[in-house]
Amino acid sequence: MPEDSRKRASRRLAIARGHLESIVRMLDDPEVYCVDVLRQIKAVQGALSGAGEVVLRGHLEAHVATAHERGDATEIVEELMEALKYT
Repeated sequence: MPEDSRKRASRRLAIARGHLESIVRMLDDPEVYCVDVLRQIKAVQGALSGAGEVVLRGHLEAHVATAHERGDATEIVEELMEALKYT
């Protein structure tokens, strides 16, 4: 993965970690408002989604775009399809 992509994904995951830690603290407080927890959960999901997009773009640029030239396009496509499989 390109270094720039690695750094941007790491930054987004650090943001997600901060939001997740905030949720854990919030749940320790019996006075916390449920909607506030839901908003934080949504923030974690957004940060994780953003990190995933950065990693995917880095993979596409570094590996998929050159797969045909290397002769491993089929393997690369199958690997990516498996990684993105919805369960």
